[in-house]
Amino acid sequence: MMRAETNHRDTETQRDPLSDKIIGAAIEVHRNLGPGLLESIYEQCLAHELEASGLTFQRQVEILVIYKGRRLDAVYRVDLVVDQEIIVELKCVERLLPIHEAQLLTYLRMTNLRKGLLLNFNIPTMRAGIKRMVL
Repeated sequence: MMRAETNHRDTETQRDPLSDKIIGAAIEVHRNLGPGLLESIYEQCLAHELEASGLTFQRQVEILVIYKGRRLDAVYRVDLVVDQEIIVELKCVERLLPIHEAQLLTYLRMTNLRKGLLLNFNIPTMRAGIKRMVL
């Protein structure tokens, strides 16, 4: 169950060194490329930065869908999972919407992970496109 006191806002209680490293890598990518490219480009560059930082991660991680105890043929793909701890979902949109947050929360529930980062690269300043989420 999600913690009501955080209301999924970016708070000091949600900060941790690992997510700070991921955010630093995203800022570096955005600083070098700027907005306006495809998600896949940002993902590849962020993977390069994470690797250079010595972090372990997986790209395009498949999440099996179980519905009422039955495994479906359908799968979701999570952009990145870092250190088997944080889901990183990349976006290139005008602004983050509640549906993007809902998507990340669903991914967290389906994987039993607690922390996620929503990163929107299609903005003038990367810091404005960061959303930390904790279940």
